[in-house]
Amino acid sequence: MPEYAPLEIPEDPKLAQNITHFARALRRAGLPIGPGRVIDAIRAVEAAGFTEKRDFYWTLHACFVARPEHRAVFAQVFRLYWRDPRYLEHMMSMMLPAIRGVQEERGAQAAEKRAAEALLDGQQPEDPGDEGSDDPEEGSEIEIDSTLTMSTEERLRSLDFEQMSTEEVAQAKRMLARLTLPVRPLPSRRGAPSSTGRQVDWRRSMRAALRQGGEMRALALKAPRPRWPNLVVLCDISGSMSQYSRMVLHFLHAVSNQKGAGWAQVHAFTFGTRLTNITRHLARRDVDAALAAAGSEAQDWEGGTRIGTCLHAFNRDWSRRVMGQGAVVLLITDGLDRGDPEGLAREMERLHLTARHLIWLNPLLRWDGFAPKAAGIRAMLPHVDAFRAGHSVQSLEDLAVAISNASDSGEKARLMGMIGAG
Repeated sequence: MPEYAPLEIPEDPKLAQNITHFARALRRAGLPIGPGRVIDAIRAVEAAGFTEKRDFYWTLHACFVARPEHRAVFAQVFRLYWRDPRYLEHMMSMMLPAIRGVQEERGAQAAEKRAAEALLDGQQPEDPGDEGSDDPEEGSEIEIDSTLTMSTEERLRSLDFEQMSTEEVAQAKRMLARLTLPVRPLPSRRGAPSSTGRQVDWRRSMRAALRQGGEMRALALKAPRPRWPNLVVLCDISGSMSQYSRMVLHFLHAVSNQKGAGWAQVHAFTFGTRLTNITRHLARRDVDAALAAAGSEAQDWEGGTRIGTCLHAFNRDWSRRVMGQGAVVLLITDGLDRGDPEGLAREMERLHLTARHLIWLNPLLRWDGFAPKAAGIRAMLPHVDAFRAGHSVQSLEDLAVAISNASDSGEKARLMGMIGAG
């Protein structure tokens, strides 16, 4: 955390009112803050006191932040709000131009756009270019070329999850809830009665002949019975992947609860510094309750990354249970592992051998100049069937194509080319 200058306490005794307004801004930014926490924060500041902004920051942090994913939002709202600790109105008048710049900046930091929107609360600053105009009709006519514009939903499809505002995240979650992930059935050795089958069902044929006094009048046919594979998801929830992982888990919850999607079972695991099975939590119908329960069990949110160790735990403890009958594996991670690359390569090879298809979703592929320079990425890449981006709604929509073309020779050639270029 950066060094802070000494905090000037306003002479007007309205610090409690400012803390209340600050709590409202945090609530609009997505933090679950009620009146009880506001009262606790005011009492904590009165009891602890402070002489520097750092002390004030951590006192409020202890009262308002309950989950690791709330830290970034709290830090950004605090930075924007307490630049002027007098009154909300004074702060708004001073901060509106700066906040508007944050909203319009494409490369805003994580949670900064949501913090700016929470402080603005729907207000927009006046355009300084309108001041000094004597003609009321001047500038009233605006021509807009709509040939290249996109709808909100189309824009959200390609927007990076990390750059979405609070409202855009909510809209994207609703879009993900409507997505499907169809899969083709697999042929099995067991047959099912079929009038168009190519195999003779001798048992049914003989039984029919016995009912006719031993005369076989027709041959009963059978076809391979369709079998649906399992979907196994390994999702990285480390600090660099937290925002993407939350959106992916919303999508997986929708897939897990869709009827007729084709998957036999959907198994979900999270990993950061340890492996956690969250399959039973995703079976809940309510998405908020499901993800809250999954987050409570996975204690390594926004922590470090030990991909090789977690894959070893999966291969040792869970592979035989969930990987039978040709499972499709989705690996969601950026591949930035500081462990032993050789050990990671061994675990990836074992995972690849037990899976029917191994598809890697990596948010780093959103960059046009991406190259597999990191040792972890180079160790993992030779053992996957498909390598796709996983940073937007559109990238998750394309998963069906990746599943159907995972064994395509063109995809293999592209992967080998990336390895050679790296």
